Amino acid sequence: MIKAIINATLIMRDHFIPDAALIIEDGKIKKFGEARKMTLPDDCEIIDADGLYVGPGFVDIHTHSDGYVFFQDEPERAAQHHLKHGTTTLLPALYYSMDTAGYLKAIADLKEAMKKPECANIAGFYMEGPYLNPKFGCDRESNPWKGGVDKSKHMPIIEAAGDLVRVWAVAPERENVLEFVLDAKKANPSVFFSVAHSEAEPAEIEALMPYGLRIGTHHLNATGTLQKYPECRTPCVDETVYFNHEIYAELICDSRGIHVDPYLLRLTRKIKGDDRIILISDAYACDGPIPDGYEDVDDINFDHMGEIAGSKMTLDISCRNMIKHTGASLVDVFKFASYNPAKATGFCDRGEIAHGKRADLVFVDHKMSVSRVIMGGNIVK
Repeated sequence: MIKAIINATLIMRDHFIPDAALIIEDGKIKKFGEARKMTLPDDCEIIDADGLYVGPGFVDIHTHSDGYVFFQDEPERAAQHHLKHGTTTLLPALYYSMDTAGYLKAIADLKEAMKKPECANIAGFYMEGPYLNPKFGCDRESNPWKGGVDKSKHMPIIEAAGDLVRVWAVAPERENVLEFVLDAKKANPSVFFSVAHSEAEPAEIEALMPYGLRIGTHHLNATGTLQKYPECRTPCVDETVYFNHEIYAELICDSRGIHVDPYLLRLTRKIKGDDRIILISDAYACDGPIPDGYEDVDDINFDHMGEIAGSKMTLDISCRNMIKHTGASLVDVFKFASYNPAKATGFCDRGEIAHGKRADLVFVDHKMSVSRVIMGGNIVK
């Protein structure tokens, strides 16, 4: 059935359309604009937005869990949790704490889950590993990939994941990492790469850009600071992400500005521009001890050593925090959480309100509280 949303303020890529209507047909956006200029089809299902803002569904390209259980352990629960908060497309992130067998099991379990309607918003994988810098990241003591690049260990993972991988995260300074990059690219020519958990120099990072490196994984987190000379800072990962406009900067935006200080969030907007920022939840599952001074923190996790271990957030919360910390508008944060991540990972059929795009929509108020979610033209909340 054709559906028509009325009494909405549409959130476009760079403006609002108030007093708007939007028509959905066959799961796609058919027509939209000012209601006074539109004629609704006869016998269509009317969805009254009650004056709320309607924007494109969120695209979370980097999330491990619902904050409590990993996707590979309870995919239906994790997927539904994010969907209810407006995330209509997501990429479960599989972490480098797994060995080859662990990766293979997680991939197999998620492939099966993706066949279920409860997991319809799972659209592929974000592989946070295996070849990252073992100095960085939570639970790093469990990293089984501290040795050299080993084709016998990574090829089974590459082959099992196939073209479902949208992003492979790598530390460019790892010896012979190009061998892995070429193996991954051969198996899936459309895959992208990110610089992650790294202390690489600019030349090492830029050398991988021709192969598809275009993302900085959780920018300003788990990245090194090189000092070749005493008291002299030299460029490393964060500076390289800033310098190269082609590289998108992922940001974890929690309520207290712990992952990324609010001043640095504002600096990142100023340097990268709003077209190269991606909000991620990086939701993780960890119940380690809460360090002194963090007792009131309720949206991030800590590992067994009391170190930061991702978040408990969904992207609606990330957007709300970004508005608070940087003064971003609703238009801006929907770009960070929908259009930019979709574009960066090759999802050309979603991420914005436009003719012919998937009817993935989220209804929010001015405080980013989600009241209704539509995915593929169907109301799911």
